[in-house]
Amino acid sequence: MKGTIIDVTIDNVVGEVMNMKNDGQRFVTLSTYQEGEGKLGILYHFDKEYEDTHLRMTVDMKKPIPSVSGVFFGAMLVENEIRDQWDVKFDGMVLDFNRTLFLDPEVTQVPLVSNVKIEPKK
Repeated sequence: MKGTIIDVTIDNVVGEVMNMKNDGQRFVTLSTYQEGEGKLGILYHFDKEYEDTHLRMTVDMKKPIPSVSGVFFGAMLVENEIRDQWDVKFDGMVLDFNRTLFLDPEVTQVPLVSNVKIEPKK
């Protein structure tokens, strides 16, 4: 991955995303990857004048992740997608689809996490 990588934590990620916005950075998207048992790696991707900056953090999948959708509204779509695909929750999303953005009602298991069931949708 090219560009600058800045390590963040769940305690400072929202503030760092706000710093990116105040610096004129454009929010591009989020990426996720499994970072060991019960851990999820998250990359927040930004662009300014064709230069990429990435915020990187590792989270415990059992703890809520602070949403950055209050800073960049478009992050809400990716956060909902990550919630659909992984067994994680984002705290403070501006719009929470409650695992219905991309998953059909008949899906009963979290796609990217083995043995995690989803409650049936009504």
